[in-house]
Formats: sequence, C-alpha cells, structure tokens
Amino acid sequence: MSWFLAFAGFAALIVLHELGHFAAAKAVGMRVERFALFFPPMLFTVRRGETEYGVGAIPLGGYVRISGMNPNEELPPEVAPRAYYAQPPWKRIVVILAGPLVNFAIAFLVFFCILAFRGPIVDFTPTVDRVTRESPAAEVLRPGDRLLAVDGVRGDPDRLREQIATHRCAGAQVEGCSAAEPAELTILRDGRRQVLQVTPEYSEQSARALIGFQFEPIYEEEPPLSAATGSLDTMWRVATFSVERIVAIFYDAEARKEVSGPVGNYKVTQETIVEYGFVRSMEILGLISLSLAVINMFPFLPLDGGHIFWAVAEKVRGRAIPFSVLERVSVVGFMLVIFLFFIGLTNDIGRLNGEGFGVR
Repeated sequence: MSWFLAFAGFAALIVLHELGHFAAAKAVGMRVERFALFFPPMLFTVRRGETEYGVGAIPLGGYVRISGMNPNEELPPEVAPRAYYAQPPWKRIVVILAGPLVNFAIAFLVFFCILAFRGPIVDFTPTVDRVTRESPAAEVLRPGDRLLAVDGVRGDPDRLREQIATHRCAGAQVEGCSAAEPAELTILRDGRRQVLQVTPEYSEQSARALIGFQFEPIYEEEPPLSAATGSLDTMWRVATFSVERIVAIFYDAEARKEVSGPVGNYKVTQETIVEYGFVRSMEILGLISLSLAVINMFPFLPLDGGHIFWAVAEKVRGRAIPFSVLERVSVVGFMLVIFLFFIGLTNDIGRLNGEGFGVR
C-alpha cells in the first residue's frame, strides 16, 4: 500500500504540472492535441473534443502536446492560427511557465499548511516517538517508552543524545561500526522501570554513534503571516541548495553520488509513509514538487526553462529564432537531461543492490 501511495503522489505531481500547461494553453487559445500521464506507448486514450487524454506505459513524467510546437509542422488552415509558434512570445512564456508555477504553488501550500496547522518543532520530550527499523534500538525500544537515563546520566533529550554519542567503536569510526561498549538505557514502560542494554552504531552522516530512535517532538503552530513567510523562506533555501547541488554534479564526484532518480524518489517517499506517516510524507512530496520546479527552470531545451529562455531571446531579438538553431541546442539539453537521469538511475540501483554501473 505504501508503494501505491508513493506512486499516486508522484502521479499527482505530474498531472498537476501538466494541468498547468494545459489550462494556460487553453486560456491563450492554443490547440492542445494530447494530455498524457506518463510516456508512450500509450496504454489507453480517450478523446474529448479536440484533445486526446491518455496514460502511457513509462512512468517517468507526462506531457502536453500542443499543435505547432515544431514550426515546420504542416497544419490544416483552421488549426494554423492556434499553433504554438504562431503565438507571440509572451503567450508561449505564459504556457510554459504555468507548469513550474503549479509545482511552486504546491510546495508553498504544503509548507504553509504544515506550519500553520502543526507548526515547527520547538522542543522534544524524553518519550520515544519512533524507532528506526533494523536499527539497534529496534530490538529493545518501543514507541511510548520514556527514557529516564543513559549510563546512569539523567537530563533532557539533548543530554541523553550526547551520552549515547560518547560510545565509540573500538577501531576506526566508520559507517555502521558497533560501539565497543553497550549503552545502558533506563526507561519507564507501562509504569514499570526497566534497564536495557543496546550497542550504538556509528553514523557518518550524523558524525556520531546512534541507536536508531527519535524523541517525541513538541510542535508550536505558526500564525498565518508567519507561516507564509516561513514557507517562502524554506522554499528559497531549498531552491538555492538544489541549484548548488545540480551545478556541483559537473565537477564533484560526491555530489553525483547524492543524485536520485525516479526509483530513489519513490523509495524515499514509500519509506517515509511507512516510518513517519501522512504529514512527513506530504512534506517530502512538497520538497520533490519544489525540486521539479527548480530543475524544470534550468535554461536548457527540452526543459521548460529552455523554452522560456528562447522565447525571451526571440522577443529581445525582434524576430524568430531559426528552428535549426533550436534543434541543435535541444540536442545539448537533451544529453544533459539523459546524463542526470543516468546518474540518478545508477545511484538508485546502487542503493538498492549495493552496486551501480560504476559511473558514480
């Protein structure tokens, strides 16, 4: 069920993105030939009016086909005035920009609702909220346990985390190494005090020893204006970070290892649904929606940003850009997209199977 929900979330993001293009194209008078979820071959189609709606077999995106996106395409006389390249640049920009704007709007709405109705984390209680599957804590702790002390040391959640982190591996501190000595946890479970032992494992990402659980968070709702500004701030930070990491892919091998493809994104969302529930899953989908918008705004054809860039160039130039030029730059952009997709796919396979294609 969690895989289905993750898949449905991605499909919804695709449909809403393409719906932005579709609605804008209809609004400015362009002729939309097809609205498709996923890529061909088509599994089924249905025609309503002048537009064919369908679902493809390859779940890597979707598309809206507008008449005349190739200016050399021969169109019937009654269709030609509504062709894409028959429209002024501003109309084309509106249509292309509408897709990413929908993704930006989704991200803002998700972040706003989380801040306004749940709020950010302001503190933690010493109660165990979640236990990570297949972690050392999974064998001894349960949600609802109240952690009283670690190795006899009492304190707030931060102090208890620090005490767990004092446990070190006997040799080099490498990912997954077990601490030389177990940690002694004093907990309150069902009204009874218990003493448990668990051996922490070192996490390179956290740069310390962990046992694999989370304390129960305390949230504080934000007023609407604060939630709105907080959402915009989050979007700005995530967007700038995304741009920095995408640029780093071309010169930093470590950055390339962080790239995820569709399989990786599905897996992260599915695991989030299982581990953290609805709110955290929506936050992940909001982040993915924002990332899709940012990536789509890069000025390379066939991305949306590429179409916008060349429409602006045409407006500045005062005459149409030769289609032969657009074809050549499209090849460069297409190769960049394939390059990123291939890296993401090999990373996904590597995370699932421990290996990749060796290009990371």
